[in-house]
Amino acid sequence: MKNFYISFLMIIVLTAAQGQKSQLNLIVGTFTNKCDSKGIYVYNFDTTTADFKFKNASESTINPSYVSVSEQNNFIYSINSNGNDSKVSSFKFTPKTGEVKLINDQVSAGADPCYIINDTKNVIVANYSGGTIAVFGKNEDGSLSPAKQVILHTGKSVNAKRQEKPHPHMVYFSPNKKYVLSNDLGTDQVHIYKYNPDAKDKILVVNDSVTLKAGSGPRHLTFSKNGKFVYVLRELDGGLSVFAFAKGKLKMIQETTVIANDYKGVIGSADIHFSPDGRFLYATNRGDANTISTFKVVKNGTLEAVGITNTLGKGPRNFAIDPTGNYLLVAHQNSNNIVVFKRNSSTGELTDTGKRLELCSPVCLVFTPSD
Repeated sequence: MKNFYISFLMIIVLTAAQGQKSQLNLIVGTFTNKCDSKGIYVYNFDTTTADFKFKNASESTINPSYVSVSEQNNFIYSINSNGNDSKVSSFKFTPKTGEVKLINDQVSAGADPCYIINDTKNVIVANYSGGTIAVFGKNEDGSLSPAKQVILHTGKSVNAKRQEKPHPHMVYFSPNKKYVLSNDLGTDQVHIYKYNPDAKDKILVVNDSVTLKAGSGPRHLTFSKNGKFVYVLRELDGGLSVFAFAKGKLKMIQETTVIANDYKGVIGSADIHFSPDGRFLYATNRGDANTISTFKVVKNGTLEAVGITNTLGKGPRNFAIDPTGNYLLVAHQNSNNIVVFKRNSSTGELTDTGKRLELCSPVCLVFTPSD
């Protein structure tokens, strides 16, 4: 009888532990100028059922459209895209309760920031309309210093409406944190900077640049799991460029596309991410399509198209795959919802779960531990 009770207790403990591991925080950045939004929202997400539960939200903050969470999961950094009045903000984050409390903000050193990353030393921002990349120092209390370095891109390209000047659209760490890459939609370039996190002012130093097809508009990129390949999604023509990456330099090895052969509508490619196992790559197209393309990674980092799925909403600006790889969530900026797809880990196929989260203009999704 004693052994029975011990076994029974062990089952309860293990079940509870598994239940805790299945619970994640989903942090959502939104636009606040088109509908009723407080800014940053935190939900509990269950990786076994795909259910959402609201936990907390920030006090009103303007357009925190992209967010980045500290490695220790105790601070959130966000951009505040607001024209010439744009800022970068830091928040104290309590994972258990989801509380998001403003610490301070700084002028973004460029209009309309659109992407943000951080490590233990710095926060780095791409300012789309300002044409700049800005580096901010992090203090021990999570607050931000004024910009320590501001880099102004130069040039333009062939699309007179969208490429009249530089438009940095992303900053992204290489897996070893030795480099920061930046896509410039306005100049059709990807810049590679050496990253010196402890430097006082020259934190980013140009190492190399590559120029893509004229008018293609590189928007977002991601690295392969082994760090040897870079995948650049091009907003204006729907192209997807594959590069080999070594010693801070890029070499083109493949060009493919997220556009169906018979597609005739407006193109607006947006976001790109790998599955956690690195076997499948996904990329969204907004415009008139509202689709997500699935690719299988094959020999030497190249891609093989698997299929194109309707995202069941309008304006799929950002998406995220939960760390278990079970679910892919798409944030629809224009239809004000998050749609949950079940992901087949063997084939990469996406199927609608029927799960929806209605929320004003969601544009950034980040999973973090819930404790």
